[in-house]
Amino acid sequence: MSEEYIRGQISAKEDEITRIEEEASKKDASAEAEIEVEFDLQIEEAKAKVDEEEGLRDEAIQKSEEWTQKKKEKIATAKDTNKKLANLKSDKDKALNEKLKEIENEKKSQIKEVQGEIKTLQKQLIALEKEKEKAKKAQEAED
Repeated sequence: MSEEYIRGQISAKEDEITRIEEEASKKDASAEAEIEVEFDLQIEEAKAKVDEEEGLRDEAIQKSEEWTQKKKEKIATAKDTNKKLANLKSDKDKALNEKLKEIENEKKSQIKEVQGEIKTLQKQLIALEKEKEKAKKAQEAED
């Protein structure tokens, strides 16, 4: 084996290394493009889904805060309304009791007045009966 033959062999091997590196470089580019095609669409869809879900999450958080505030307001409103209801029922009972008491007092007053008139009429009746009796006795005495 000659020196030239060995140098040719080395050169051929170096050329083979260059060819292998070029093929690997082409495969790298091809693999990158192939993987990008395969995954880029899925990645974009996943990003869009993440954005959508985060938007819905943020909206839910905002609505939750609004409803929490509304809940607090409605609890306070319901409490106030309940107090009003209780006060109205109490006022109704008081008003009814006062009205019934007033009616009862008026009834007693009217009955007392009528009873007084009855007593007066009874006295008048007794007086008339006595007069009649006297007149009858006087009549009998004359006869």
